[in-house]
Formats: sequence, C-alpha cells, structure tokens
Amino acid sequence: MRTLLLVEDDPVLSKSVALNLELEKWHTLHASSLELAFALEANHKLDGVILDLGLPDGSGLSFLKALRERGSRIPVLILTAQTDEDSVVKGLELGATDYIKKPFSMRELIARVRNSLYEPNQSEDKLRFGPLLILRASRTAHVGDIPLDLNRRELDILIHLAERGGQVVTRENLLLRLDSDGEIFDRTIDSHVSHLRARFKKAGVTSLMITSVYGIGYRLEERHI
Repeated sequence: MRTLLLVEDDPVLSKSVALNLELEKWHTLHASSLELAFALEANHKLDGVILDLGLPDGSGLSFLKALRERGSRIPVLILTAQTDEDSVVKGLELGATDYIKKPFSMRELIARVRNSLYEPNQSEDKLRFGPLLILRASRTAHVGDIPLDLNRRELDILIHLAERGGQVVTRENLLLRLDSDGEIFDRTIDSHVSHLRARFKKAGVTSLMITSVYGIGYRLEERHI
C-alpha cells in the first residue's frame, strides 16, 4: 500500500480527503501544521504529498522548499485557493508536481493524485493522445500513419507528455519520472525536448506541438490546421 502525507488544516476537508484516499487503497497520514508535517515526513517513507499552502504556522511552500533543497524528489500535489495564482507559480518553480484549486471534487482530486503522484499503469499497452499512438511494449510511436524515430529519452518524455496531454508538465515532474539512473539533469530536459521537436519536424508531423510554459515546463497539444 502506498503512503501519502496530507498536509491540510481544515478538519472537515482533511477527513473527507483522507477517507476518499483510503477507499482507493492509499494509506494516508495527516498533518494539520508544518511542524507535524516535518515530523511525519522525517519518520515515514512517503510516496507522495498533498500539500495545502495556507497553514496555521506558515506557508506550505516552506515545506516544499525544504524537501527540494535536501534533494528529495518526492511528488507533491499542491492544494490552493482560486485567487492564489502567484503561490501556484512559486510552487511549480520550487518543484511541485501539480496543483489543484479549491474548491475541488473528490473525483478530480483522485484523478490528479493518480496522474501526478504515481507511475502510469504499465499493463496498459497503448497510449493515445489525439493522432498520437504509443505502443509501450514495443516502444514505438506513430502520429497517424507517420512513424517517429525516437531515442529512449525522447520516447520517455513523449510518453509522459502524452499521459498528461493538454496539461503543463514541469521540468521537475519530468525529472521525477525519467531520472531513474541519474543520467538526466534539469538543464538537459530542454535539450531533449528540442530534439523531440526536431524529430516531429523531420517526420513532417504538423498535427502535434510541444509548447513551452515559461519558467515552468512543457505541454503537448494538438494543432488543428
């Protein structure tokens, strides 16, 4: 069973979120303050964090910053108020995996936890996004009837972008998912994406594009011509 740390000071919301996570077979630890969050994180092996930003003893961003400064790449999903856009951007810059705005539905939360905090289900052989088809087992990719000639890293990045198609994927998120053997650094992500775009151009692919979100990351989008 995976273990999540839920950092949220609203007792009603915390109870509801924890219950729904437990129903999905995710063991949930709860912290209502930064102090307790640091204590639980220090004493448990966590698979992910759901982090509220407005806490009684400080900002959740300080917890996220502390994690990243000591090299932790644990996935972190931010909970934020609708009007807190600056904090969302700051959180993504600090290495948050994703965010969800309050109020949210439990269905949306569960979906974002699945997408953001865990590896995709490898038993699913086919991955589709618009005209893109990726066969995981054979590690091949086609856009319509156009085959893409991709190296290992390029395909890994394309898979992750396609899984989150239409959503921004941060550089930190790409590192979390791809850097299993210490070969990728933040500064090389841009280079890999640039090469992937060049592969699209060389193959004559015009129905997909990878757009940059300045200071945050990338998004795979369909281009309607």
